Amino acid sequence: MARAAVNGIEVYYEEYGEGPVIVFAHGRGGNHFSWFQQVAAFQDEYRCVVFDHRGWGLTEDVPGGPGPAGFVDDLEALLDQLGIERAFLVSQSMGGITNLGFALRHPERVLGLVLGDTTGGIGDPAVVDLLKDVHPPEHPLGRALSEGFIRDHANRVVLFRQIGALNPPMPISVVSGLFRNPEGPQAADLAELSVPTLLVVGEEDLIFPVHVMEAAQRLIPNSRLETVPGAAHSTHYEQPAEFNRLVGEFFASIRAGEAVAATGD
Repeated sequence: MARAAVNGIEVYYEEYGEGPVIVFAHGRGGNHFSWFQQVAAFQDEYRCVVFDHRGWGLTEDVPGGPGPAGFVDDLEALLDQLGIERAFLVSQSMGGITNLGFALRHPERVLGLVLGDTTGGIGDPAVVDLLKDVHPPEHPLGRALSEGFIRDHANRVVLFRQIGALNPPMPISVVSGLFRNPEGPQAADLAELSVPTLLVVGEEDLIFPVHVMEAAQRLIPNSRLETVPGAAHSTHYEQPAEFNRLVGEFFASIRAGEAVAATGD
């Protein structure tokens, strides 16, 4: 548990394990706690870094600070402070804006990119025009979790709520506008992206439904999309075993490819 002086704030972060680095970027309803099921799965083989975005969890923003507009700069500065030259990046929802933005800025520093239940803020009309407002479901967590999960996993629903309660109160609009921003990454920007990319979406995701994620995937070279049943907008939380399997196999294939390239075989 530590804090890093980054761009005028102190970013809270934690590190677990040793090996190739995985940096996990949480969504609007989460914080560094959200990744406990991923850290436990990957820490024996990877150096796992979790952190709180500015204004979330244990990282405070400054009055008049940039808010989400500073996420990419914050991640860059955090990696620099930690001496991390290259890393795998894993995202959920809002965290995709951070990680895709960083990958577009510094593709040479990203080993592989995972966009979990997020378009990463792509602003191209092919994606943005498909987004629709999600009317609040009956259950207060119905935007984030599937009906079946809420019905069958009362204990984990309570934990999900408790994790989110550690964040300062904020309106949904704080982030939602970033995903509808026509100035976000365009098809031409994404066409230049050389980073291997895995998109994962819950089959019941209401915020970024499968057809929206399919549109995003079509714009990203060297990418593929996996759909996970029994999950909505929080696949990493609802179906951690499947999410971790997909991510682990994706990273393993990248590492194997780099090993072959290094030996020249």
